[in-house]
Amino acid sequence: MNLAEKVISTKRIYDGKILNLRVDTVLLPDGREAKREIVEHKGAIAVVPLLDTTKVLMVKQYRRSAGEVLLEIPAGVMEKDEDAETSANRELMEEIGYKAGKLTKMCSTFLAPGYSEEMLHIFLAEDLVPARAKADDDEFIEVVTIELNDAVKMIRSGEIKDAKTASGLLMAQQMIGELK
Repeated sequence: MNLAEKVISTKRIYDGKILNLRVDTVLLPDGREAKREIVEHKGAIAVVPLLDTTKVLMVKQYRRSAGEVLLEIPAGVMEKDEDAETSANRELMEEIGYKAGKLTKMCSTFLAPGYSEEMLHIFLAEDLVPARAKADDDEFIEVVTIELNDAVKMIRSGEIKDAKTASGLLMAQQMIGELK
């Protein structure tokens, strides 16, 4: 069975700095028409920066959409014509003041494929070297060091609520366990 939908028309709703919104009219496999609201996004990265095999550097940041301060791994939107690895190192320098000596891609995953095109690339950063880049003018971040096992417990307890952070920490813990 062919499950693909064919786009009949597209209407642009909003063009913004980090995302755009469009509504596609599609032809369903059974011949009916439907509307699909699609968030266009150029992609993002997230990084689990390890100081050693037990400690992770994380950031606390107020997130307006969540209405609270969240504990997260460093992350950000990819710049135009920037590959994921370059973006990951840039965000590390901007948010926590380090560059990765070793950067390993753990996965690439859609953020929310029901409505968004955003692809998120998650990395493990090791052999960190101090390096500072200018942070974004509108970001206020507090850097914290947490034991990786404690951070994983914080996912279970609900203290860490961010999906990319949970995914990255769990994958990092698994990779480190496989290396031992």
